[in-house]
Order: sequence, then structure tokens, then C-alpha cells
Amino acid sequence: MQQNIVRETGPLYYPFHFFCIRFHLPLFSSQPKSKVPVLSTQLLFYAHAVPVNSQQHGNLYVKTGADFSFARQVNSVPLTTVEFRPAASHYVLVFAGEGEATMPVAILGAAAEQNLFVNDEGRWEGGYVPAFVRRYPFVFASSNDGKTLTLCIDEEFSGCNTEGRGERLFDADGERTQYLQTVLNFVQEYQAQFQRTRAFCVRLSELGLLEPMQATFTQPNGEKRNLTGFKAVNRAKLKELDDAVLANMAKSDELELVYLHLHSLNNFAPLLKRIGATPEAQAKAEGDSAMPLDEGDGAPSIH
Repeated sequence: MQQNIVRETGPLYYPFHFFCIRFHLPLFSSQPKSKVPVLSTQLLFYAHAVPVNSQQHGNLYVKTGADFSFARQVNSVPLTTVEFRPAASHYVLVFAGEGEATMPVAILGAAAEQNLFVNDEGRWEGGYVPAFVRRYPFVFASSNDGKTLTLCIDEEFSGCNTEGRGERLFDADGERTQYLQTVLNFVQEYQAQFQRTRAFCVRLSELGLLEPMQATFTQPNGEKRNLTGFKAVNRAKLKELDDAVLANMAKSDELELVYLHLHSLNNFAPLLKRIGATPEAQAKAEGDSAMPLDEGDGAPSIH
């Protein structure tokens, strides 16, 4: 008898059937000084996600490890707020999407289909691997009424096999293995953090803090490009918030998350240096005043 791995849940609000597979992120311009986005929709690296079940996957093994080649052409991935602290030291954290679909993302490249953190051998060169990447090839899918989440697996993942490589999903009796239970727990926790992150983004939007963001850089050949299509917190508007609002944000750790986001914008400089480009000014929300970058380390100058 087929056994789908499901989890009952309450109302869900993500607008797509597969959580975080379809991610609208118009990112970077491909023309000098242009704001025309290269990407309008990303399917990321999920190609053929199907429900995990004992009949279809009774003999399936999954081999994961240090090969992240599947993410080589993804120039950004969603983040949850619990990841801000480890991620902010390595990546630029911005916001993408509109309304209730707004989510934080880590920028991984400066062009379409470019991940500067996956090398030619498929190794991840960033100091922190985002949970969205570590979750692959598994993901939750929602029923049409939003009351049931079903664990799915991307059968196109190169690590899926029936030759005994890696971890088995079901035992000889068709029961889930400890590995599959661990995966289910991880994806459940990811989903819970996803909902908390959505609430944080809604809060920032309600406070009017998110504004379109831009960053300008010069390529090695002297050509200037703009990075556009995402949002950042406007520091001036943050300072104008009432003391009571700021106090509540501090108690709920929202203020810390905002500061981690703003601090991460300094990572644009080392990101661009991976392709030999030079940032012209600190990345900023359009309503903020630009501050020059020190040529040495990419931090804002004080003069």
C-alpha cells in the first residue's frame, strides 16, 4: 500500500503550490545603467518534485554531500530570519517580492545564472550554506485547501539512486527510516521558520521600511552596471520610527535582524571582487544617501 509522507497543518499563505520552488526575483540588469531585469521568475534547482511514498521510493537511496553543482546557476536563494546571523557574514541579504510574497534572499551572483559561491568542482565556497540549499532535494507541497503538507523529492537530483549509495528512505517493511524522519523534521522546522520570516517581512512592509535598492559597479573593462530589482531597509525611515515601535522591535529581535541585513550590504564589495568588479558606492535603498566605499575593504568611509 502506498504511503505518502504527509503532515497536517493549519492555514498556509504561500501563494505557490511548492513552497519556495517558484521564486519571483527580477535581479540584475544586463545593460549598462539599465534597470531591465534579467530574471522574472526562478524555478531554482527543483526539476521534478514528486510526493515521497513507500511504493514508488521503497528502494530509493539519496546520496547528498559536498557536491552543490545543482545550485551553480542560481544567483540567489531565499533565507529565513534564523539564518541572518550566520549568513550576514558572508552574503548580501536583501528582500525580494511584493506584498505578502516578500522574502529575504541571499545574493550569490552578479548576473543571471551565476553563483559565485560554487566552484568548478561543485564545492560551496561560502562560509555558510543556506538551509534552502541544504534542504534539497526535499521540499513540502501544499494541498489545494492548504491544510496538508506533503513531503516531496526531486527525482532529477543526481544523488537519487537504487544502487545503495547514501541513505535509504524506507526499510524492507516499507516504514520510514531514521534518515527520512530526520529529513521530515528538518523540512518541518524549515517551514515553521519560513512562516515566521513571512511575518517579519509583513511587519517591515507595514512600517514602510522597505524600498527599492540599487548598487552600481564597474566591470574590469570599465563598463558600469546597475544591480536592481530588490529592496532594502531605508535607514532614514528606521530612525524616524516612534520610540515605542523601536522598543518593541528590539524586544522581538526584529531590530537585530534589520541591523544584520544592513551590515550585510557591505558584502557587495567582496562579492563583486570575485568577478574583478569594483563597487562605486555603498549599496543602498534608493531613498538613502550614498556613502563612498573605502577602496581597501568595502566598508563605508567616515570622511
